[in-house]
Amino acid sequence: METRSLGDTGHDSTVMTFGAIALNWLEQEGANQMVELVLDRGVNHFDVAPTYGDAELKLGPKLRQHREDIFLGCKTQERDYEGAKQKLERSLDRLGVDTIDLYQVHGLEYEAELDTITGEDGALEAFREAKAEGLIDHIGLTSHGNPQLILDAIDRIDDLETVMFPLNPVVAGKDDDEHDYEAVLERANDENVGTLGIKAFAKGPWPSTDELSEADRPYANWYEPTDTPTEIAERFDFAAAQGLTSVVSPGDPKLVAMVLDAARRYDGMDEAAQRSLVERLRHDESPVPEQLHH
Repeated sequence: METRSLGDTGHDSTVMTFGAIALNWLEQEGANQMVELVLDRGVNHFDVAPTYGDAELKLGPKLRQHREDIFLGCKTQERDYEGAKQKLERSLDRLGVDTIDLYQVHGLEYEAELDTITGEDGALEAFREAKAEGLIDHIGLTSHGNPQLILDAIDRIDDLETVMFPLNPVVAGKDDDEHDYEAVLERANDENVGTLGIKAFAKGPWPSTDELSEADRPYANWYEPTDTPTEIAERFDFAAAQGLTSVVSPGDPKLVAMVLDAARRYDGMDEAAQRSLVERLRHDESPVPEQLHH
């Protein structure tokens, strides 16, 4: 599988990152098999979070067995020093490892949060301390909110090494600031910040809860995903062709094998194919930014 340099981290990430939330829906044996499958297909970048149910615990056994083959991303939604420090210790404990390669501010949504994180006794202080102690190696940030906020974070956090944000043809077709994640990609590339793409496979928001209860949804994703090999390959190719470092696989385990397949076959996507995909999908309802659908 193709690899690309993850900004200034010194790590070359595979063009697909395994979104380990998928493990939460599996029994331990199934989780072990899925990790083995992902590694067998050559993926070297994994992403997990404490908010993903039991995903950290389910990832643990195979992560420890194959620790040197996995660049591990984890995250915290805590915004202050004490909370972030505790969450990091808890994640290290649940994963059963000594070091997390990439520790990320999870789900940045508001300017006020950025103030807290970067301020005195903010989460970043805990991150930097952990880095000095060797508990984490790199600092990142994730957001499916306002692109301008991510740009502000890149400006304000001088040791930020990666950003994770939505990028897909539906979003690319919306010509407004609220969906301008291309600007984030461009700035990150200019600053040599690694870029991880989420929601590449999002078709749109689920129909409202009255029509379809959560229990009736055929997939565990919080948005309705594309789910045929052709659509998935098209979406993967589009995201990878935008120049992202890596495309994160969707949350439902049923989709992972198709994404692995697409990632292994990826060999670019020409401009005309990208444009026609954007044209075809630009009027679909966007599943991001998230706050527009709360």
